[in-house]
Amino acid sequence: MADKSKINWTEATWNPVTGCSKVSEGCRYCYAEREWPRLAGNPKSVYFGRKFTDVQCHQERFEQPLRWAKPRLIFVNSMSDLFHEAISMEFLDEVFAVILACAVLENRSHIFQVLTKRPKRMFEYFSSRTPIEHLKAWAKAGNWIHLKDPDVCIDEYVSQFATYTPYKNGKYTESYQEWNAPEKLWPLKNLWLGVTAEDQRAADERIPILLQIPAAIRFVSVEPMLGSIRLDKQFTKLTKEGKPAYPCDENYLFDLDWVICGGESGPSARPMHPDWLRNLKNQCMVAGVPFFFKQWGEWKSFYDRDIDDPDWQNVPEEKHGVCRLNLAGGHGFHGERVVYCRRAGKKAAGRLLDGREWSEMPRI
Repeated sequence: MADKSKINWTEATWNPVTGCSKVSEGCRYCYAEREWPRLAGNPKSVYFGRKFTDVQCHQERFEQPLRWAKPRLIFVNSMSDLFHEAISMEFLDEVFAVILACAVLENRSHIFQVLTKRPKRMFEYFSSRTPIEHLKAWAKAGNWIHLKDPDVCIDEYVSQFATYTPYKNGKYTESYQEWNAPEKLWPLKNLWLGVTAEDQRAADERIPILLQIPAAIRFVSVEPMLGSIRLDKQFTKLTKEGKPAYPCDENYLFDLDWVICGGESGPSARPMHPDWLRNLKNQCMVAGVPFFFKQWGEWKSFYDRDIDDPDWQNVPEEKHGVCRLNLAGGHGFHGERVVYCRRAGKKAAGRLLDGREWSEMPRI
C-alpha cells in the first residue's frame, strides 16, 4: 500500500492481495516479481519469506482506503492481479464492498482502477449474479463499514432499494442498462475496469471480454508495448458464458474510455518501436479516446533508417547498450522502418512523444 504512487497515471496503490503468477508474454520481466526479493527480505512486511507465486489475501488492509480523507485515484493490486484464480469469490465481494462504500461515502469518494490480465475470470465474476444481487452481496460483506450515522452501516443503506424491481413496457427486467434504482449505483461510478494488452494477440483476446462488463470507465493498458497494436478494429460480442456470439460493426475504441501505453523498464527490458507508439496514439486521436503515454522505458530510439537513406551504415555497430529494431519487432535490417535504440534508463528516456507529454485522462 502506498498513499502516494510513483505510477504516473494513478495517485495511490492498494494491495489487498499480494503474489501472482505469469499468464502471457507481458509477464516475462514482471516489475512486481523483480521487486519481490527485496520485499521478501523484510521481516516486518507481509512478503517476508514468501515466493512470488505465493498468492495471499490481506483482510487487514481493507480499511486503508477508508482512512484516506482526500479523494484520490487508487490502483488496486499493483503487486498482484485481483482476478487471480487463487482468489475466492467471497474475498472479491469484500474488496468490492470497500469500493461500494467509497461510492456512497461523501468524504471518501475515491476512484478505484482495477487492471487485470485475466478478463475471463473478471467476466465470470460480474456475470455470476444480477446487479441487485451483486450490490446485496457487497453490502453484506461490508456490513462493518458505517456511514455518517454510526448506527447506519452500508448493508442497511443498500437494503433500502436493493429489492427494487425494474420494469420496462410492463415486463420485468434486471438488465443493468435498464435498472433505475433511486441511487443508480450500477455500475459503480467510482470503479474503472481495465485489461493489459501488450500485443495484438492479447488485445484480441482480452478487450472483447472487457467490453461485455459494465463499468463507469473501461480502459486498456498497453504496457509493456511489445508490438504494433490496432484497436480500431471490429470485435465479436460474447455470450454470457464468454463464447463468441455474433460479429459487431463497432470497434474496440468506440467502447473504450482510456488508453495507457508504455515501454518496458528493468535490466531485461525489451525496446519499443516509436512507430508502434505513434500509430496507437493516432488511433486514439481519431476516435477521441484519451491517451496517456507513461514512459519510453529502458530504451529510447536515436536513429531512424529510411529505406533510401545511405547514412544508416555510419551508425555504430550493434553492441552492449545499442540495438536495432524493425517495425515487425525483429532486431535485424530485414523489414521496414529500422530504428536504432540506446539503453538510456527509464528516467533519462523520459516520456516525451513528438515534443510533448501525453497525459490525457478520461472524463469523470
